[in-house]
Amino acid sequence: MQIGSLLAIYFVAWWIIFVAVVPMGSTSLHEVGAKVEPGHEPGSPVKLQLIKKGLLTTVIAAFVTAGLIYLMTQTIVADYWNR
Repeated sequence: MQIGSLLAIYFVAWWIIFVAVVPMGSTSLHEVGAKVEPGHEPGSPVKLQLIKKGLLTTVIAAFVTAGLIYLMTQTIVADYWNR
């Protein structure tokens, strides 16, 4: 498999997983009971922790990409797709 294809699969997997991971563990201002200033969204997170979630996404996307590459290189899957 070419490196460009591998990077494209990883890029797509990373963003899909990132969108799923970002809301996990976030508590909103409304849930905490904090005073919401005018013009602020009450559903916005108190502490987003983007670096931690980005690292978690990177690890998960690496495993997902490795799994997809493994499945794509197996002869059983290739035989099924080529029939």
